[in-house]
Amino acid sequence: MLVVDLGPGVRAGFTVRTPGPGAGNLGLGVGEDPAPVLARRRALARWAGAPLAWATQVHGTRVLDRPAVLPDADGSPLAEADAIVVGRGHGAAVVVADCVPVLLADAHAGVGAAVHAGRRGLLDGVVQATVATLVAAGARPDRIRAAVGPSICGRCYEVPAAMRDEVAAVVPDVASRTDRGTPALDLPAGVVAVLAGAGVTAVHRTGWCTRTDERFFSHRRSTGTGEPSGRCAGVVAIAADP
Repeated sequence: MLVVDLGPGVRAGFTVRTPGPGAGNLGLGVGEDPAPVLARRRALARWAGAPLAWATQVHGTRVLDRPAVLPDADGSPLAEADAIVVGRGHGAAVVVADCVPVLLADAHAGVGAAVHAGRRGLLDGVVQATVATLVAAGARPDRIRAAVGPSICGRCYEVPAAMRDEVAAVVPDVASRTDRGTPALDLPAGVVAVLAGAGVTAVHRTGWCTRTDERFFSHRRSTGTGEPSGRCAGVVAIAADP
C-alpha cells in the first residue's frame, strides 16, 4: 500500500500488485474468480479501519453520496457510479488499470471521496461533480486535500490526434505527446487542472505511470505483453471520531 496524507483522521492510499495468485487484483470482471477478489476487498477495509463502498464503474459522472455500507459488507458493488463520497466512519474505493484514481478529503468537515477518472469521465465532468457533492456535504474547496494516483502518463497514453483534440478542447492541459512525438493525453495533468478550476489547490500528484511501473496493473501493458489483467485500488476512509 502506498499511503498518502489527506489530513488528520483520514486514511488513504493506493494498492500495488503482490506476489502470488491474483497478484493482488481488486477488480471484479477481469477473469478471476470473485471469491478471492472479495476477500482482498475485505482485507483492504480492515486496513482502512472502516467499511468500504465499491461501485460498478462505467466511465460516467454519477457520484454516490454517502451510501449506507454495513460493517460486514463483503465488497460487492452498490450501484453503477464512478465516484463515491463518504462521511465519518466510512470509506470508499475505486479500481483502475491506467485511468486516474483521485482521492479527496476535507478532514475538518469529515468527508472524503474516491473518484475513477478516465478519458470520458474527465471530459464529462466526474471530478467537478465529486467536488460539488463534497461541498454540499460540508466541505470547502480550500480545505480539501487531493491525491492524484498512479495512472498512465502523458508520454505513454498514445491516442489519435482527433481524440486528443476532442478532449483538449474541454480540458486543454491534457494535450501531450509521446516520447516518439505522436499525439497523447496526459490525464493526470487534466485532473490537476480541473481540481484547480474547482478551487482545490492542495493536490499531490504521485507521478507514477502504470504503463511503465510494474508495481501497478496496466490495461495497455497487459494487452501488449499478454500478462494477466487486474486492477489496483485507490481507497479513502474517514475516522468515526473527529
